[in-house]
Amino acid sequence: MAANVRLLENRWDDAYAAGLDEPGKLLYRSNLLGADKRITNYGGGNTSAKVMETDPLTGGKVKVLWVKGSGGDVGTIKLDGFATLYQDKLESLKGIYKGVEDEDRMVGFLPHCTFNLNARAASIDTPLHGFVPFTHVDHMHPDAIIAIAASKNSKELTQQIFGDAIGWLPWRRPGFQLGLDLGAFVAANPNAKGVVLESHGLFTWANDAKACYELTLDIINKAIVWFAEKTEGKTIFGGAVTQSLAVAERRAIAARLMPEIRGRIGKQERKLGHFDDQDAVLEFVNSSDLRPLGALGTSCPDHFLRTKIRPLIVDFDPAKPDVDAIVAGLDKALEDYRADYARYYNDCKHDNSPAMRDANPVIFLVPGVGMLSFARDKATARIASEFYVNAINVMRGASTVSEYQGLPEQEAFDIEYWLLEEAKLQRMPKPKSLAGRVAFVTGGAGGIGRATAARLVGEGACVVLADIDQAALEGTEADFVKKFGADAVRSVRLDVTKEDAVIASFAEACVEFGGIDILVSNAGIASSAPIELTELATWNRNIDILATGYFLVSREAFRLFRRQALGGNVIFVASKNGLAASPNASAYCTAKAAEIHLARCLALEGADAGIRVNTVNPDAVLRGSKIWSGEWREQRAASSKIEVDDLEEHYRKRSMLKLNVFPEDIAEAIYFLASDLSAKSTGNIINVDAGNVQSFTR
Repeated sequence: MAANVRLLENRWDDAYAAGLDEPGKLLYRSNLLGADKRITNYGGGNTSAKVMETDPLTGGKVKVLWVKGSGGDVGTIKLDGFATLYQDKLESLKGIYKGVEDEDRMVGFLPHCTFNLNARAASIDTPLHGFVPFTHVDHMHPDAIIAIAASKNSKELTQQIFGDAIGWLPWRRPGFQLGLDLGAFVAANPNAKGVVLESHGLFTWANDAKACYELTLDIINKAIVWFAEKTEGKTIFGGAVTQSLAVAERRAIAARLMPEIRGRIGKQERKLGHFDDQDAVLEFVNSSDLRPLGALGTSCPDHFLRTKIRPLIVDFDPAKPDVDAIVAGLDKALEDYRADYARYYNDCKHDNSPAMRDANPVIFLVPGVGMLSFARDKATARIASEFYVNAINVMRGASTVSEYQGLPEQEAFDIEYWLLEEAKLQRMPKPKSLAGRVAFVTGGAGGIGRATAARLVGEGACVVLADIDQAALEGTEADFVKKFGADAVRSVRLDVTKEDAVIASFAEACVEFGGIDILVSNAGIASSAPIELTELATWNRNIDILATGYFLVSREAFRLFRRQALGGNVIFVASKNGLAASPNASAYCTAKAAEIHLARCLALEGADAGIRVNTVNPDAVLRGSKIWSGEWREQRAASSKIEVDDLEEHYRKRSMLKLNVFPEDIAEAIYFLASDLSAKSTGNIINVDAGNVQSFTR
């Protein structure tokens, strides 16, 4: 065996499995298989089991096919993600099938086979499982197998590696006929344990759940070992023609490029970005074969459905890293890509094909730097990147031991623009109001900042939490990841008074998400003292954070917004005290007044670029707010000549509406100003203070 081969690990737990019924074992097997991206990609492949169930209509026993439903992911699926069909009804469909021209019609019959009124829609792969006469069936997309399947002599390689244990079938679009082909293969080869599907993936089967799982791992491991041995010492991708830049340089270039790309491809629909510079990516983008292999497109349908048929390869020489030249050439590069995609569409379309979709690339490959991917949300952008890494691995194996072949354009088109695929797209839920947008929230780990970030994420935005309090930042990020998922949130420790730190934090946001659309400038402090007792350090600290800090983050946001050319939103969290003076708080009130006036100045400057700047003025937000957790609470209580514990009630009674104000109330106003609900508002102030006549805006 070649050195440093990492095999798939058998993670089956007999003790755990012993307590499961057959559907439970199917779920267990599915989750184990989907947990390793070397076995199958996200959302790719499917699993099934044929289970004897009690028929609710007759009370008798019937055979039921449990199979991963449409749109699911085997790694994260739950039991309700499986479609269930009467096996005998599914078999009966063979009698009405008229041939390959009948494929789409047959999908419409699958709901008629539903067992127990299961609402989960059956996928087009259902016949591929139903017509294999074994209890358990796995269909996976392992890189090592697809590398065989995507080789020009894949049939010979399959025989060479697996002998008679694993058969081979030529490429065919998944559907009813491929199910019949699989059934016919098993009938002709009763001792075979599976099949390699040309340009697609692997099928394996057994009559026991554990045996099926172990067989799948064994077949993939055999391919992994074979490739390791065959590629050891071989030149990969024709050898390197460029060298990778240092990590910091790669990220800096990504930070510069991603907003430029995002702005150019996101005018019709906002896009979020993902950056990947892992070793597998760098080996490919630095290689001699980058352009010829990239032009061939991907092979497995799952790959190109997520990544488009081919990537855009950026013209960049890492030995002479001229990023300005890349930016200058982006418009032409994108124009050429869109023209070629339109050519592909027009060459391959049918009379009933759906209209051409977004012609922009999903994958951008940059020599010496890595891969950039863009999609309508962060998760999809990340998954697209993962899929292209799968494609790289496939090309690596196939081109080293044989000759790599992508799917012919017509076959690719017929899957990409399949009417059934279009119907699936049309069924997708309407995007949330802030989908595709990124919010940068300073003071993001405090009460108002945290509540705001949660409100924006709840409406589909991704957020960058910026805060100087590292412990609070880590805790907030962990909570957000648990509640909203890891794709929705990033954090940066930030002192808003440090110019270099502000610049670096925005660059980090660009690498992580592709850019920023919303700035919520909320970082704050508070201090209270009579003027004669106010020290210069206190005065400077208020001005530094509440005025200079707001200037620094706004300036960086403006620079980014203008590069993206997608408009932008800035919301300042100021204070009632910016409009209404308070005794013993001159430093705080003056800094807040400067903040409000800065917002108005920025509204004037940003209007021509569609950048809106508005202000929210809270008052007396005691609960959850970090500025009230220190001396400020005691100081304000003393100023009002009341006890600390009476402060909240004091502010409630002082308000016109006699209501307390909470962080969530401020967050609601910020969401309004950040969203298109306020698309025609800039330079405005919203007071969220339960009513204070002194702070009425003028």
